[in-house]
Amino acid sequence: MQLYNTLSAKEREKLIEEAGQDRLTISFYKYAHIGNPQILRNHLFLAWDQMDVLGRIYVANEGINAQLSVPAENFNAFKSHLDSISFLENVRLNIAIEQDNKSFLKLKVKVRDKIVADGLNDDTFDVTNKGVHVGAEQFNELIEDPDTVLVDMRNHYESEIGHFKNAITPDVDTFRDSLDIIEKDLAEHKEDKKLVMYCTGGIRCEKASAYYKHKGFKNVYQLEGGIIEYTRQVRAQNLENKFLGKNFVFDHRRGERISEDVISHCHQCGKPCDTHVNCANEACHLLFIQCEECAAAMDNCCSTECQEIHALPYEEQKALRKGKGASNKIFKKGRSPVLKYKK
Repeated sequence: MQLYNTLSAKEREKLIEEAGQDRLTISFYKYAHIGNPQILRNHLFLAWDQMDVLGRIYVANEGINAQLSVPAENFNAFKSHLDSISFLENVRLNIAIEQDNKSFLKLKVKVRDKIVADGLNDDTFDVTNKGVHVGAEQFNELIEDPDTVLVDMRNHYESEIGHFKNAITPDVDTFRDSLDIIEKDLAEHKEDKKLVMYCTGGIRCEKASAYYKHKGFKNVYQLEGGIIEYTRQVRAQNLENKFLGKNFVFDHRRGERISEDVISHCHQCGKPCDTHVNCANEACHLLFIQCEECAAAMDNCCSTECQEIHALPYEEQKALRKGKGASNKIFKKGRSPVLKYKK
């Protein structure tokens, strides 16, 4: 019984090209009380591997978080399988605005302590006691209300390339960093303001909404389905789009364009740009914003040091990495002293 992915990314990429089939990039999540995440994990892998599902899925006692790609012709079978699992029946599926057949190249289903790392250790906090979900139309009305505080629950490198106008965008590296900062900054408004939150697909602000209710905030709202679902509703209902720029996504695309606004800048030369790349030096792999001109001049690297290493024969690069852990730059996305124009 095969319970793990056996193909490399390159092997899978070749199979996708040979198949010539359209694939759908989908995300979904569900907070629920799961007694044995390992059993669910194995069940999902066996079923989805047969459907040629690829992606990154986390299962924990508190629920499931999934970003994946499925052949379009297998979508109905995939949906039927989800509906056969009681707590996932009719779960909302966020279908990507921009499709890419190679958004994921492996199927990884992992058991985690939590589906969203929050750094919390509070047994009295119930993640299912969430705030009020609102759709795009009500969200647009809420964020124009002077008694509303709008908060982006994503990380700095996400909000840098796109966010809702007038939103508070915490300068944080992780979700867990934002929880206490926001509570402290908004402590005086627990009763007199409407706290409205949004994120990519809804999973982070749903946990945050439950957390802030737990902390005494009286009027807590979250954007249903996050930026992905908001964009779909705006287009389907011909509503005003209040999102500026790109929506950062956690697959090979790295971003979906929501509006034509370019609100960020190349981290190397400062010109308007919102294209995220990873440094071509595999020992660095820093995520940063780089324009086409700088990519050409720097060989897709973040610094001259990385450029020099990247120019070495592959075996020499590999030897330099031997015995060394991953660079801390990997975890400081968009933060490095070599990036002159990082805000």
